Amino acid sequence: MNTEDISRDELLSTIPPEEISSYSNRKVFFNPRRITRMAIFISLSAVGAMIKIPSPTGTVSLDSCPGYFSSASFGYIEGSIVAVLGHLFTAFTIGFPLGLPVHLYIAIQMALYVMVFRYLIKRFHPLVGIIVATLLNGVLSAYLIIPFGGIGLATALIIPLTIGSAVNIIIAQFAYSIVKKSNMIE
Repeated sequence: MNTEDISRDELLSTIPPEEISSYSNRKVFFNPRRITRMAIFISLSAVGAMIKIPSPTGTVSLDSCPGYFSSASFGYIEGSIVAVLGHLFTAFTIGFPLGLPVHLYIAIQMALYVMVFRYLIKRFHPLVGIIVATLLNGVLSAYLIIPFGGIGLATALIIPLTIGSAVNIIIAQFAYSIVKKSNMIE
């Protein structure tokens, strides 16, 4: 054995076996397939962040559609991550007009809304999910901004947020229905 083989063997001994073997029985959430899929949908969120719907803050855009679709298709966590990053991309494109902490607060709301959407379309009916998620993301989100922007900002955001929410959610549900009928997802 030469020194190159010894250092390689020493290196491999420090790596856990489940990361070396592709035949491991251990389930890992962030596997290569999921990371790749999330990267694609996060990229779509970034593109959607550039398509704005006029609003007082400028943060209403088509960024959450991939998050809703990912949640419906692949699970709560995956959809939430895509939705959070999608909102942060949107806020980033216009310079975080409400400040980073407020946009993180809104991003957490987005994560919750995509979770509720998935639950409702799986448990009840897609129309229930569309209506409730639109009201949560449109009306409730506007009122949850009152502590940071006041009643004036909340009132000004209700219509653009509701329209933006409806557009995002309807597109996501339509795409999910098509992909589900094609048996590409479970």
